[in-house]
Amino acid sequence: MKRILSPSVLSADFAILGEQLALLKKCGVTNIHYDVMDGMYVPSISFGMPVLKSIRQCTDLVLDVHMMVVDPDRYVEDFRKSGADIITVHAEACTHLDRVVNHIKETGAKAAVALNPATPLSALEYVLPELDMVLLMTVNPGFGGQKYIPYCTDKIRTLRKIADQVNPGLSIQVDGGINPATVRTVLEAGADNLVAGSAVFNGDLAANAEALMNVMKEYH
Repeated sequence: MKRILSPSVLSADFAILGEQLALLKKCGVTNIHYDVMDGMYVPSISFGMPVLKSIRQCTDLVLDVHMMVVDPDRYVEDFRKSGADIITVHAEACTHLDRVVNHIKETGAKAAVALNPATPLSALEYVLPELDMVLLMTVNPGFGGQKYIPYCTDKIRTLRKIADQVNPGLSIQVDGGINPATVRTVLEAGADNLVAGSAVFNGDLAANAEALMNVMKEYH
């Protein structure tokens, strides 16, 4: 399975975002992670549909929208129309998870479900065959720059084993504390899509992205 680096624009410099996206593409990045936070499901507030539309107009990179919001089903169609290619919702935020997953798929977007660190994998049991991707949070959501939670490594490994049985093509994305010190840990556990914010955008953007992708190439 192809290994993908998904830089999180939550850590980007929005004064020069278009330039940064162009540079990331030049480095070989294919996906961008877009964190939507409502100030209720998580403490922080980030951005919504208008910013996504602006990003869509200036790049053809895959836009991976991670909704950390209460009742995300309300916004599925709006984010799809704004340019989302992948839509991720939190199992913990959905009253009817199966309905939301099917709604995402009906729009033509890829459907993904996120789990917080302490949420058991059993929450996915009945929808796992229908998903394109699962996002395992490896920090508690809402803030950038947190440290990777070590027990999440076993969670990644267990999900990979389950997915190999019921949904072999499932992509496993990890988000939280991903940096040169943790990237090999999550790849060896079975993750194939890595979200990184500060580890990419802080300092030399191109050098950071290329360093992470070079490690990921070892696991192709």
